[in-house]
Amino acid sequence: MKLSDFDFDLPEELIATRPANPRSSARLLVADGAVLHDRRVTDLTDWLRPGDRLVLNDTRVIPARLSGVRHRASAQGAVQAKIEVTLLEPRGDGTWSALIKPLRKLKIGEEVIFTDALRAKLEAVEDGQGHLRFNCTGDDFDAALNAAGAMPLPPYIAAKRAADAQDMTDYQTVFARHAGAVAAPTASLHFDEALLAALAAQGVEFSHVTLHVGAGTFLPVKVDDISEHKMHAEWGRVSAKAAEEITATRAAGGRVIPVGTTALRLIETAARGGQITAWEGDTDIFITPGFEFNVTDGLMTNFHLPKSTLMMLVSALMGVQQVKDIYAHAIAEKYRFFSYGDSSLLLPKAQKPA
Repeated sequence: MKLSDFDFDLPEELIATRPANPRSSARLLVADGAVLHDRRVTDLTDWLRPGDRLVLNDTRVIPARLSGVRHRASAQGAVQAKIEVTLLEPRGDGTWSALIKPLRKLKIGEEVIFTDALRAKLEAVEDGQGHLRFNCTGDDFDAALNAAGAMPLPPYIAAKRAADAQDMTDYQTVFARHAGAVAAPTASLHFDEALLAALAAQGVEFSHVTLHVGAGTFLPVKVDDISEHKMHAEWGRVSAKAAEEITATRAAGGRVIPVGTTALRLIETAARGGQITAWEGDTDIFITPGFEFNVTDGLMTNFHLPKSTLMMLVSALMGVQQVKDIYAHAIAEKYRFFSYGDSSLLLPKAQKPA
């Protein structure tokens, strides 16, 4: 298929820069096969059945955006330059891969000072990224980063406003546990404790998996023939407990519905052999129309960027034309798009009977 098959025109004003408040008051477009319903996220209780299982990504977003200063002696005396850093992922040698602006102003061996408690030295440059070694590790690093860093808002929000203190809460799920993501699993941002409790009370069950969402999730597809696209890799883990829970739900006739494309990609990675099993590693699974889903019966997900790999994923689940209809409806009804926007519940035609 061609990249143009996943394109659409999105009015700029539909890009959300703040989330709904409260979280669960966001709008929810339910696609029950070909039939569309305009609801609220709180109405999930009307669409999920006892015995259904929601799969939640419990990754925790780190405040990966840092502003620092580089000091250097020169013939004109001491000079300094502002350095902006976005952490990408920890490396096996103890350094962090990072985007550094301007990278050309930083030499190997030079140090960037972020706060009195947090500094980093540039050890290498590879593929346009710097490798930074920080002055602290473990809990000390986490504390210093939390004090110094800002949430790494997606580029389409960052272009409109800077991250602030409110984003430290807004851009984190209420069930975030394992730090490591530089982007949020955004469909999960709609859940609050009250909604989780209401769903549990009606017999909906939950499984937690971890996929550390990377900055690569925002990389554009640059090839017209999508089969030539190289997918970015992200680290994830499906525990034996989660795999057993998902298997038991399917055996009992319940539906497995991942919340977010990250959870979907991870459980389908762990189920490539046909049955889901415990799994841990880097996944670069690329889901496009024609993909055979082994454990996914539906999906809760926000509205995605035109020509993105996520548009291809939802088209694989629902069908290309159905997704075009869903998005045309969402635009006409002025749903809010992207990370802080509204959400959808996608239920393909082939549903198991209740």
